[in-house]
Amino acid sequence: MFAGLFNKRARPSDDRGEAIYAAIVAAARRPELYRDLGAPDSLPGRFELIVLHAALALRRLRREATQDAAALGQSVFDAMVRTLDANLREIGVGDLSVPKRMKAMAQSFYDGAKAYDAALDAGDEEMLAKALDKNVFGGASPAAALRLARYAVRADADLAARPVDGAGWPAFPPVEEARS
Repeated sequence: MFAGLFNKRARPSDDRGEAIYAAIVAAARRPELYRDLGAPDSLPGRFELIVLHAALALRRLRREATQDAAALGQSVFDAMVRTLDANLREIGVGDLSVPKRMKAMAQSFYDGAKAYDAALDAGDEEMLAKALDKNVFGGASPAAALRLARYAVRADADLAARPVDGAGWPAFPPVEEARS
């Protein structure tokens, strides 16, 4: 997945990957994640919610276990990398610093996705909450992390239940179902 991250030749844009990544970002930016579940409304907090939603969508694509799903997953990841690179440049990060920041962001994505996959595979909501508390909340909010973990478990189930090639995929569940 990260093989082409720093290649000099960029992969061409794929409209479906771009559309799925746009849906991931839209889901990660929903105000209720911040207002109701307590996610930090900061650049790092927003990035970590994009990581969570992207990890969930890519997890679903990996479960598909087809060459088309793998290509689509790569396209989504490539769209994320292109967008994050452009965002760094837009906020004024210098050209010489962008690769270093991108490498750190890729490592953060990889570490988060690995931790979320392990917890979801184990069916361990508390393990997921601990990973989310560390990554999203900096270890400062176990209660909010548990609410976010409940949301992520529901999102994982919803993504698994819907065909990837269906209209409106990926669809993430309403946040209010995770408040309690």
